[in-house]
Amino acid sequence: MKTILSLLIAVAVCGTALSKTDSAFVETGSLKEFREYLAKDNVKVRMKPGVYQVEDAPDHHFFRFTGNDSHFDMSGVTFEIDNRLFSKFGVVPGKNGFYCVVDLIGDRIVFEGLTTRNIGGEHSAQSRNKIFNVVGSNVTLKDVDITTSGSSPWGYGSLYGLGGGVVRKMNGIRVGWPAKHSKLINCKVHMRAMGHAIFVQGAENTLIENCHVDGLLRPTNEILAEESGFAFEQDFKARSGGYVEGVVVADDGSILPDEMLSLSEDGIRMYPHGGENNIPTQNTTIRDCTVRQMRRGICIGLSSGGDVAINCEVTDCIAAGFNIGHNDLLENCRANARYAEALSCPYYSSKNAKVELDILDSRNGLANTVLATVNGTGHTIKLTTRNRAYVPAGFSIEQATNKGYAFYQRKSGAPIAENITLVNETPARVSKP
Repeated sequence: MKTILSLLIAVAVCGTALSKTDSAFVETGSLKEFREYLAKDNVKVRMKPGVYQVEDAPDHHFFRFTGNDSHFDMSGVTFEIDNRLFSKFGVVPGKNGFYCVVDLIGDRIVFEGLTTRNIGGEHSAQSRNKIFNVVGSNVTLKDVDITTSGSSPWGYGSLYGLGGGVVRKMNGIRVGWPAKHSKLINCKVHMRAMGHAIFVQGAENTLIENCHVDGLLRPTNEILAEESGFAFEQDFKARSGGYVEGVVVADDGSILPDEMLSLSEDGIRMYPHGGENNIPTQNTTIRDCTVRQMRRGICIGLSSGGDVAINCEVTDCIAAGFNIGHNDLLENCRANARYAEALSCPYYSSKNAKVELDILDSRNGLANTVLATVNGTGHTIKLTTRNRAYVPAGFSIEQATNKGYAFYQRKSGAPIAENITLVNETPARVSKP
């Protein structure tokens, strides 16, 4: 009996080992060998764990995955990407002329486990750089860990532009047309460069789940104390005066003290459209995600409408926590308002958004007294807080307003807020439209 039991245990252990190693996977141990599988269909490739130096590329998309129905397991693998590669081919024209490291073009690809780090002090020849580009349909990108660097000028956020001109960006993950039904699962993006962490352009039915984004903040007082560097050379003047993406500057562009800026752009952002024919971005679901210390945290207000954020948390963003628009839904979400409004619904034409937002600790902030901005028609908004002390005295909920990020709507006529159902369970004062 003991012999039979031992045999059964041995078989079970052996079966477990086989399931972990999965003999169907081909193992590669060099970048050259790895590249041989990128254009093949129905392959399963596992790269040997280790640190690989990415110092050369065949074109401005360094690794093009054009095969279909393939699985790439990169667990334990780190790519150290030489930032000089982002200038190797000069400025590449056209909508597809951006630089990227991993280009997932084929359909039904699973790509998992890779860690990436940009290395070197150089910056790109152009601005539209990114680490991952997902344009295949039914692609799953999961368990990747990205740390960006290599933007210029670094350390000034959006003060000197959003792209082009002198600005060279390094974005994290893009999901773009013609992608449909693609998934980002358990991805981490640590932004140490100017750019967006995760953004969607013209894709349909994208799921972003259990992803984390973090950036860095910097007070303008620290910039004004510089005795060299880009801002010093510009006489501490931004590209324009007034309101610049969450930061107030003087009318002549002079950087003011006691403001806070994010050194990157948005955490998770929808663009209105993408692709050669400006295909609308549609039906994105963001679930169980966290964003901190970015410009806007989660921005779903710019797509075609009907996007969903469920159980997401945004903290310490400097232009808006959640930015919403037409038919968008926030369910069981959380944000603070230390440096900007926790909720921004700035668009006059937006209708029928539904919001459940719990306000986190917003004390000890800087340059903000607005809890939420609400424009549009027919929204249902519920704001709560677990501790009324989290909302400092003097904070307000502004309706029909150009305050905060709604500043950019000021040329669209008089702001409106009509048929708004607002349940305010915080101590913030409510302005009447």
